[in-house]
Amino acid sequence: MKKLNSSEFRQMFLDFFAEHGHMVMQSASLIPKDDPTLLWINSGVATMKKYFDGSVVPKNRRITSSQKSIRTNDIENVGKTARHQTLFEMLGNFSVGDYFKEEAIPWAWEFLTSPDWLDLDKDKLYVTVYPKDTEAHRIWHEVVGLPESHIVQLEDNFWDIGEGPCGPDSEIFYDRGQENNDVPEDDPENYPGGENARYLEIWNIVFSEFNHLPDGSYVEQPHKNIDTGMGLERVLSILQDAPTNFETDLFLPIIHATEEMSAGKKYGANKADDTSFKIIADHIRAISFAIGDGALPGNTGRGYVLRRLLRRAALNGRKLGIDGAFLYKLVPVVGDIMKSHYPEVSDQAEFISKVIKNEEDRFGVTLEAGLTLLDDLIDKAENSEDKTISGKDAFKMFDTYGFPYELTVEAAEDKGLKVDKDGFDAEMEAQKERARKARGNLQSMGSQDETLMKIKDKSVFEYGVYEEESQLVDIIVDDKLVDKADGEKATLIFDKTPFYAERGGQVADHGDIYDQEGNLVARVVDVQHAPNDQNLHFVDVILPLVKGQTYKLKIDRARREGLRHSHSATHLLHAALRQVLGEHTHQAGSVVEPDYLRFDFTSLDPITPRELKNVEKIVNEKIWESIQVKTTETDPETGKKMGALALFDGKYTDKVRVVQMDDFSIEFCGGTHCDNTSQIGVFKIISEQAIGAGVRRIEAVTSKLAYEYLAGRSDILDQIQAQVKATKAEDIQSKIASLQEELRSAEKQNAAYKAQINASKAGKIFDQVKTVGDLTVIATIADVKGMNDLREIADQWKSEGKSDVLILGAKSEDKANMLISLGQKALDKGLKAGDLIKSVAAIFGGGGGGRPNMAQAGGKKPEGLQDAIDAAVSQLD
Repeated sequence: MKKLNSSEFRQMFLDFFAEHGHMVMQSASLIPKDDPTLLWINSGVATMKKYFDGSVVPKNRRITSSQKSIRTNDIENVGKTARHQTLFEMLGNFSVGDYFKEEAIPWAWEFLTSPDWLDLDKDKLYVTVYPKDTEAHRIWHEVVGLPESHIVQLEDNFWDIGEGPCGPDSEIFYDRGQENNDVPEDDPENYPGGENARYLEIWNIVFSEFNHLPDGSYVEQPHKNIDTGMGLERVLSILQDAPTNFETDLFLPIIHATEEMSAGKKYGANKADDTSFKIIADHIRAISFAIGDGALPGNTGRGYVLRRLLRRAALNGRKLGIDGAFLYKLVPVVGDIMKSHYPEVSDQAEFISKVIKNEEDRFGVTLEAGLTLLDDLIDKAENSEDKTISGKDAFKMFDTYGFPYELTVEAAEDKGLKVDKDGFDAEMEAQKERARKARGNLQSMGSQDETLMKIKDKSVFEYGVYEEESQLVDIIVDDKLVDKADGEKATLIFDKTPFYAERGGQVADHGDIYDQEGNLVARVVDVQHAPNDQNLHFVDVILPLVKGQTYKLKIDRARREGLRHSHSATHLLHAALRQVLGEHTHQAGSVVEPDYLRFDFTSLDPITPRELKNVEKIVNEKIWESIQVKTTETDPETGKKMGALALFDGKYTDKVRVVQMDDFSIEFCGGTHCDNTSQIGVFKIISEQAIGAGVRRIEAVTSKLAYEYLAGRSDILDQIQAQVKATKAEDIQSKIASLQEELRSAEKQNAAYKAQINASKAGKIFDQVKTVGDLTVIATIADVKGMNDLREIADQWKSEGKSDVLILGAKSEDKANMLISLGQKALDKGLKAGDLIKSVAAIFGGGGGGRPNMAQAGGKKPEGLQDAIDAAVSQLD
C-alpha cells in the first residue's frame, strides 16, 4: 500500500484517469451555477448534470475531477463519528455515453490494487452489486478475478432519485479488520454494506442506463453513462493508517492550531474535547471554502447554513476554553493544507478571515442574549410541575441562537432538570419537512433531449456583424427535426449567424430573417445555446422556411448598440468597485439589457454615498478618456497571465476572449462590447441596495437613457424650486432648511400645548382613586389619543405617587390601547404588570407585554376596553 499525503493521492487519481483518456475538469464553485435545485454542490456528479441531461455535449465524453462538496443534512453527527463531514472532496470519473461497465470496473480495480497506483491489499477489498445486474457480477468475478466470497448482492444497490437517469451501482469496501469494528463479529450487520465500522465504503460506481419517467416506468437511456464517486478523505485514512478521517493531514494541522488557542486542551485526551476539536476542524474548512466561493453568512439559504456552522464551531471553542473570536485565525491553516489544488482559500485568506471575524463578533452579542434566554427557560422549568424544558423552547435555542441541543441538556442537567427530547425531535422534523416541501420535486436531473443532442451541424457566431447571408441547416418544430417550417413557431440553426445567444448575463439579440427576394419570413425573439453549442434561433414564422435555403439574417442594430454600451459599462463598473471597495469585491451576478444594466457584487458593509459617487465618477472618467476596447482570443492560461479577471464560478473552454480596457479592466468575456469607451457616452447609477447578506445590487443606465434619466431629475428639481419659492436652484437647500426649522418650532409649540392638556386631564384622572383590597387604584379610560399620551400620564403618575396601581385605556377610531403601571407595594405583593395585561388583552382584541412594573398592549376592539380594565382590577384583590 502506498503511503501518500492528500495532495499526492488526489493528483494520482487524476493522473490515472488522464492516462485513460479523461479530460481533467477543475473543481467547480460550491455555489451551483444555473441550478436552482441545489443549495450547494454536494457531489461530483452535481457538476455534470448539464452533460448527463443532454443540455450540453462535452468536448471529451470522458471526464475526471476532484470536486469539493458540502452536505449538512447530518450536521449533528459531525465530530461524533469517524467519517461525517460537511465539506469533503469527491474523486470521480465520468463517462457521458462513452465507455460503460466493461471499462469502468477493471479501471477501478487497477487503480486500487496495481503496484503502480494505490497498491491496496486485494484480500481486503469487497464489492456489492445489484442482484439483477448479472453483467456487473460477471465482470467483477470473471474479468477482475474477485472471488464470489468477496461479492455481495444487495437490493439497495440501485441509484434512483425518483425521476431522471438512474441505474444499478456497485460499491467497493475496504476491510479495516474486526479490531476496528463497533459491532460483534456475529452481528447480522457485520458485512460489506451493513451498519458497521469494519467495512469502509470507499468507491461507488453508478451504471446510469435507465430513465425513470414521471409515470413510474423505467426506459433505457439513449446514452448509457458512468458516474463514480470516491471519498478522498476515506481513502486517505486508509493510506495514512488513520483511525478516522480526522487523523489525516487534512485535519490534524487545524486541530493542532486549535490546541494552541485552547485552555491547555489536547486532542486525544478525552472524548468530549475530541468532538469539539473535530467539529471546529470540519466546520472551518467548510466555512472557508464557501466564503471563498462567494457565499456569506445570513439568515436564509446558504447564508443560514454558514451562520449555523460558524456558531456551532464557536460554541465548541468555548467548550475548549477559548474566549472570543478565534476561528478566523484558522483560515491560513486551511489554505496552506489545500493550496496545491485549491489556491482560492490562500488567495482570499484576508477577506475570508474578515468575514468570519465579523460574524464571530456578532455571535458574541447574540450568545449573551441566548444565555439570558436559557436562564429564563431554566427558571420556568424549575417552577413547572414536570421540571422539564419544552422541546419547542429547546428548538428555539438551537434554531434562533445556535445552541446545540446537547448544550441545553447539559445546562438543564446541572439544575436537575430534563429536556423534552421527543418534542425537540418533532420540531426538528417539522422544519425538515418544511424544507422538503419548499424544495419540491426539483432533484431530477431531467431526461436527455435527444433531438438537440443529435444535431452536430456547425454554426458559427460572427462578432461585429449586423447582417449576414446564411444557410438554414436545421429546423426544429415541436421537438422534431423537419425540412420545412410553416407554422407559428420554430427553432432554427444557421451555418453562421450575427445573432448573439444569451450567455454571461447578456441577453440575446432580436431581429428579422428575410428570403432572397427581400420578403420578411420570420422574427427572431430569442437566441439560446444548443447542447453542441450552436446558436438556436427561436422565431415567429411569417412565411414558410425551407431547410438548405439561404436567408438574410439581420439583427436589431439599436438593441445591439444598447447591449454593447451596457456590457462595456458593466466591466468598468466592476473595476471601479474593486478600486473603491477593495479587490475582495467580486461579481455575484449581472444582467445586461439594451436599456439598463444590473450588477450584483459582494460587500460586507453598506456602500456610503461618497463611495457610490466615487464609483460613478471613476466610470465616467474612463468613458471620457476614450479608451480603446481591445478583444483578444487566446487560451485560459495565457489570459490569466495577461491579468484577466476570472469569475469565481466561471468555467472556461480551450479558447477564451479577453476584453481589455487599458490596464483598468481586463476580464474573460464572450459578450459584445463597444470599440471605444467613449461610445458609452454617460454612465448613471439609478439605484443601489442590499439584496441579501453580503450581496448588493447596482442598477444603472448609459448613453441616451442616462441623459433622459438626468433630464427627468432636472425637471423634478425645477418643480421643487418653484414649490419652495427659491430664486435659483442653489437656494433650494437653504430654503428647505428654513422651512424645516419653522416646522420644528411649530411642533415644539404643539407639544407644549399637548403636554398642558395631558397634565390637565391627568389631574382629573388622578382624582379617581379607589381602594381594592389594600391597594389604591386608578383605573379608567382616558380622553387621550393613544399610547404616547398614556405613557406621558403614567410618567406623571409615577413622579407624583398618586396610587399603588394605574390602569389606563385609550380609544381612537378602531384602535384600543391599554397601559398598566405598578408601584412598589403592588410589586411586593407579587403582582406583575406584564402578566396582568397579557391576561386581559384578548378582551379588546389585542396582545402585549412588558416589565413587572410597566406593560402595554394594543388591540382592534375598543368596545371591549372597559371590560378589560374591569377584569384587570378584579385580579388585584
